[in-house]
Amino acid sequence: MGTPFSYTAVELFDWISGKPDFILLDVRNEKEFANWSVEGPALFPYLNIPYFNFIEDVEESVAVIPPGEKIRIVCSKEGSAKYVSEQLAAHGFEDVGYLAGGIVSWGNVVIPRLVTQEDAPYSLYQMIRPGKAACGYLLISGKEAMAFDPSRNVASYIDFAKEKGAQIIKTFETHRQADYISGSIMLAKKTGATIMVKKEDFVGADFDFVAVENNQVIPCGTDGPEVKVIHTPGHTMGSTSYLIDGKYFLTGDTIFINTAGRPDLGGKSEEWSRHLYLTLTLRVRDIPDDVFILPGHYTTWDEANEDGLFMDTLGNIRKHNIAFHIPTELKFAEFIAANLRPQPGVYAHIRRVNGGWLLVEEEEADIMDLGKNECGASNYGQVGISAESNRQED
Repeated sequence: MGTPFSYTAVELFDWISGKPDFILLDVRNEKEFANWSVEGPALFPYLNIPYFNFIEDVEESVAVIPPGEKIRIVCSKEGSAKYVSEQLAAHGFEDVGYLAGGIVSWGNVVIPRLVTQEDAPYSLYQMIRPGKAACGYLLISGKEAMAFDPSRNVASYIDFAKEKGAQIIKTFETHRQADYISGSIMLAKKTGATIMVKKEDFVGADFDFVAVENNQVIPCGTDGPEVKVIHTPGHTMGSTSYLIDGKYFLTGDTIFINTAGRPDLGGKSEEWSRHLYLTLTLRVRDIPDDVFILPGHYTTWDEANEDGLFMDTLGNIRKHNIAFHIPTELKFAEFIAANLRPQPGVYAHIRRVNGGWLLVEEEEADIMDLGKNECGASNYGQVGISAESNRQED
């Protein structure tokens, strides 16, 4: 009989980024599993058999699982997965592991991926959060580092910067997030970093920040790259993108690889749709095609490039992104309306947390913060809309 072992969320990500040779068994209840599950770059066998099925009839539950396979188990908080792993081991499974910390650990894990070339004078990392389909960023030049849209797992940012011999001195927000609890407030408390935001999204915020202004240029380090502030309203009125060294455009929830950010989260869909339309057609008009877009979210792993980065040139995005192929403000508003589903109720509470007005305990924050984002203005609504089909209809 094999002895069950625990594995980490980082290990799980590494496994499903390669050629997974196991079955992932999720023992959460069917509703939780349907709402949110583990996703990665590779396809793998993924079963859902609720924990209570094993309690009620372990023989029948075990019989559903192909014998002789490696099994990796996921549950909400670890305990249920450990119990099921013991049952499988008792029934002859030799290679059984359970996720340490449960699905919460998967939801919080951050994976750094280098964007810049190895020999570049500075380093820009995409900090991928696969459990949220979100991307933060870390810019390092010499001993100084800047974070952009960090998750609340701030230790991953602090430790990684320290590993590279740097300290985080500034943390930027592209907007007041609705889908996840931002780490900037906590990062500032732990490191003394200055919080940098566009004031429109943070009027009356209950924490200290420095307001950035459109076209402002902020240096990173003594001889490092410049960060240019570009106001890109529409997802929110304070939405701001950051152009690093004239090459890398961190667009937050404004421009994604295949779509744009939804403009309805503030309850002003029609008004904000107009601003988003003008951002896409006017405010980023003069940014060159060879600039790389680095978004705040992705929809599926199909959007990643061969290096596992969610990044593409603005020229390619202008060609293939549906949001750039809608000719009028009216049609853009119609597209937005047709491609939204109701925002999760928890988003209103998360916005209050990110404004500093609502304090929550760690366990409650874990619950609020879990689940894939729903910030895109398509992909989560109608399926099958493409730039080509839109041109044909026009």
